[in-house]
Amino acid sequence: MPTIAASDAIDGVLVVTPDVHGDGRGSFVETYRRSWFPHGREMVQANRADRSSGCVVGLHYHLHQADYWYVPAGRARVVLHDLRAGSPTDGATVAFDLGGDPDGGPHDHRGVYIPPGVAHGFAALTTMTITYLVDGYYNPADELGVAWDDPEVAADWGVADPLVSDRDRTNPARSALVPDRRPHARLRA
Repeated sequence: MPTIAASDAIDGVLVVTPDVHGDGRGSFVETYRRSWFPHGREMVQANRADRSSGCVVGLHYHLHQADYWYVPAGRARVVLHDLRAGSPTDGATVAFDLGGDPDGGPHDHRGVYIPPGVAHGFAALTTMTITYLVDGYYNPADELGVAWDDPEVAADWGVADPLVSDRDRTNPARSALVPDRRPHARLRA
């Protein structure tokens, strides 16, 4: 059975450490199972991104969409920041690494469930691939962002002189978010 641990920093974030099965032929890992997230919705779209070492992507957030991230190749520094007004962890930031050890050590195979309203991004610590499942189809009106380098977020990206997209370079600071685009905590059923 995989281990599913609630984040001690951000409410609703879950980190999954799946079972890895291997023999002389290689390994097998079940990276996602719907039943692991009883309060989540069905994931309806899968995406993949390949990034060069030193890239920073984010911080992005959605008012209505949850994500599940897994890094099958390379290593990423994941940064999460709770933007949800009314959340017990509003304003909390956490950073942790997913994927393989950059020194050639074992792959940790963990994944992370990110609820709506939690800003998320990653830095490519090595050349890497990330896959992510989402519980809503692409909706440009729900593709929002906050500045990756906002001092209020205080993210530790783990890279010097990052390569950042034009979109991410122009995201507003947390304090400048328009009130109707600020997420709110959801009550669980």
